[in-house]
Amino acid sequence: MIMTEITMPTKYDPKETEAGRYEWWLNGKFFEADPTSEKEPYSIVIPPPNVTGKLHLGHAWDTTLQDILTRMKRMQGYDALWLPGMDHAGIATQAKVEEKLRGEGISRYDLGREKFLEKTWEWKEEYASHIRAQWAKLGLGLDYSKERFTLDEGLSDAVKEVFVKLYEKGYIYRGERIINWDPAAKTALSDIEVIHKEVEGAFYHMEYPLADGSGKLRVATTRPETMLGDSGVAVHPEDERYKHLIGKTVILPIVGREIPIVADDYVDMEFGTGVVKMTPAHDPNDFEVGNRHNLERILVMNEDGTMNELAGKYNGMDRFECRKQIVADLQAAGVLVEIEPHVHQVGHSERTNAVVEPYLSKQWFVKMAPLAEEALKMQANEDEKVNFVPNRFENTYNRWMENIHDWCISRQLWWGHQIPAWYHKETGELYVGKDAPADAENWTQDEDVLDTWFSSALWPFSTMDWPNEESELYKRYYPTSTLVTGYDIIFFWVSRMIFQGKEFTGTRPFKDVLIHGLVRDAEGRKMSKSLGNGVDPMDVIDQYGADSLRYFLATGSSPGQDLRYSTEKVESTWNFVNKIWNASRFALMNMNGLKFEEIDLTGDLSTADKWILTRLNETIERVTALSDKYEFGEVGRELYNFIWDDFCSWYIEMAKLPLYGEDEAAKLTTRSVLAYVLDNTMRLLHPLMPFVTEEIWQHLPHEGESITVAAWPTVNEAFNFKAEAGEMQLLMDIIRSVRNIRAEVNTPMSKQVPMTILAKDASVAAVLEVNKGYIEKFCNPETLTIGADLEAPAQAMSAVVSGAEIFMPLAGLINVEEEIARLEKELEKWAKEVKLVSGKLSNERFVAKAPEALVAAEREKLADYEAKYATVEKRIAELKNM
Repeated sequence: MIMTEITMPTKYDPKETEAGRYEWWLNGKFFEADPTSEKEPYSIVIPPPNVTGKLHLGHAWDTTLQDILTRMKRMQGYDALWLPGMDHAGIATQAKVEEKLRGEGISRYDLGREKFLEKTWEWKEEYASHIRAQWAKLGLGLDYSKERFTLDEGLSDAVKEVFVKLYEKGYIYRGERIINWDPAAKTALSDIEVIHKEVEGAFYHMEYPLADGSGKLRVATTRPETMLGDSGVAVHPEDERYKHLIGKTVILPIVGREIPIVADDYVDMEFGTGVVKMTPAHDPNDFEVGNRHNLERILVMNEDGTMNELAGKYNGMDRFECRKQIVADLQAAGVLVEIEPHVHQVGHSERTNAVVEPYLSKQWFVKMAPLAEEALKMQANEDEKVNFVPNRFENTYNRWMENIHDWCISRQLWWGHQIPAWYHKETGELYVGKDAPADAENWTQDEDVLDTWFSSALWPFSTMDWPNEESELYKRYYPTSTLVTGYDIIFFWVSRMIFQGKEFTGTRPFKDVLIHGLVRDAEGRKMSKSLGNGVDPMDVIDQYGADSLRYFLATGSSPGQDLRYSTEKVESTWNFVNKIWNASRFALMNMNGLKFEEIDLTGDLSTADKWILTRLNETIERVTALSDKYEFGEVGRELYNFIWDDFCSWYIEMAKLPLYGEDEAAKLTTRSVLAYVLDNTMRLLHPLMPFVTEEIWQHLPHEGESITVAAWPTVNEAFNFKAEAGEMQLLMDIIRSVRNIRAEVNTPMSKQVPMTILAKDASVAAVLEVNKGYIEKFCNPETLTIGADLEAPAQAMSAVVSGAEIFMPLAGLINVEEEIARLEKELEKWAKEVKLVSGKLSNERFVAKAPEALVAAEREKLADYEAKYATVEKRIAELKNM
């Protein structure tokens, strides 16, 4: 596509420019995997969002980084697969659907399981379409032909396969244990679905009388309502205070039940009174002690957090109302001897925010020790391990796996993978299998479903058609290359994918896992509904465009660190997009209909041409290397500096000389350089800013249908002009120095002033003479004198650059004393630089261990700084002798 007339608006409008490409991204035409690629596959699976409606900023961060990786790899010729999908999110989705039903005046029980699931599938279909639209709006290059959902048929088969195999190995069992119970959702939770919050509570100190009337034992609890389920008190077997009481009994206040005194090492003799009440049905530690001493398990609470019939007169009361009443009754009975204020951590449900209740329940568990052991062995092997970026998170993962508890995997929900276990209606016999027993009418399937993370743990391989290991998808793209996710779900998801991947595929599920932090507000607070500081990424896109948001998310933090969201920073990025847009418009308007085949870089390149081509090579090399190390913050800085400073601020200004001149050959060369540099720059920038780069690239002289499938830029050795790049640096230093001098004495650039440049030798003088057109254009001298053997003008402002001194005689404007003071400050600066580099070079360890090129560069720096110091020192002496 060749444009002879530029129709691009003067300002980048995301609503107009990006909106037209949403459907393009959603189509996925350019993003299907290409098994014919000669390079090895590069595969990523998207962290599946749950189907509750909206993507949050954290998900936008995940997917932006993954999109950057896959776009870059695709452009580099890899067979890149980015497989999208969504998670059924059992608790969250069921809660949303039930909330909707309540608004209609019905409950799931009114509908029954089958009808309720129909309603939930309708919800899923509606909100899945919203999520796809949001992915497209964010500009994600997904292979939609391979989209998966954790409840689709293939993934359900994988879940059943894993459950049955783990059960057959003895790794899955059903047992009665204390679990985390969410009274609001009325379901079990795993440990990592519990959020601990600091709460102001109290220790309630009570006295339990000995049954023989010989005394009392003092105990304390933060949950007095559970005392109704006490079935014993425990002391340490070596505690001399209580040895004589072991085996005796106490009377449980209010209830009047006689309960035994047992001896157990669990009790800390130094804490409190050394006596601990035992409630085996409502506390995990008490449960273990109770098992050792055959204490009765008395469950005094219903699933909804109300007290049951075993709570006696408190039956039917809410647990917290019961607490207040029991405290009052204990005080009335003279049993409550002290209420001690106590701030402690209380578990809350991640999904419903209800206070979690330790609760005795029969659930399904995964025995984690053997699975964790194998995963840790794999992690100890450099060739097999998952590489964490930053690597400090590997320790986080290892510590978790070393101290892991059995995983409660059953949930009392309807939306999810129903557990593949059946009970015989007459005998109660248990059957576990992928399919129902042959005589299914005689069996009842377990009503519970599996924890959402059970199916999500299989995501890297279940989405690749596993357990069909002969599938071309599985054989080619598994294990995957990179996972991008936040540190907050290392335990939830990353660890589970690793141990399940090792157990069922024998290998790591991904080579690298790039960890980022949390998105916080500008004050560093976690975003939450209660604070009202949440940000909808779709709103940001509507205002500033997806490119601005993506660039901010990708470059606003380093791996593993939190990101502070700032509207001002997103707006700043939008200004950067506009800078790119307008620089491109300028270049395109001056290309005069240049066609791709007319681009010619074999002509007489100017110093500025050679410099920008060299800087482009350097930028390509740095951006590629930094991207491979996931240092996208540094990638952003490299691109920003090259585009804003080198290309826009310097090269475009210098290109105006030939473009507005009379030399047609010079014009063609400059147009060709502009086209070549812009083309490659858009390709480098494309993974971060897909919309604006595609739009600009389509206007540029180019080959191919889309920048998405254009080749990634590579270093062109023919365009490495180190000498000319150094010459250009000298010219820029001179121009900057002149601007600074003029600013100091308030002399505008429009006012012509005599100018002398004293070169350190004839070769530098020759370079300046060849490029004097740039100096005249950007310094506006009245006269320009260049030479290596010149006398320094008197009463002149001066500046020192590498290889030259600049003098501007500003009669009547210069104050000699002030100029000496300014130069003395400059002398201090160069003295510090000399001292710093000298110190480095005098360090024998640095000289011995640093790369030879680095040491040589430091020596060159030292020589340059010493020369500048000597020049400034000489100039000060001259001024003082005037």
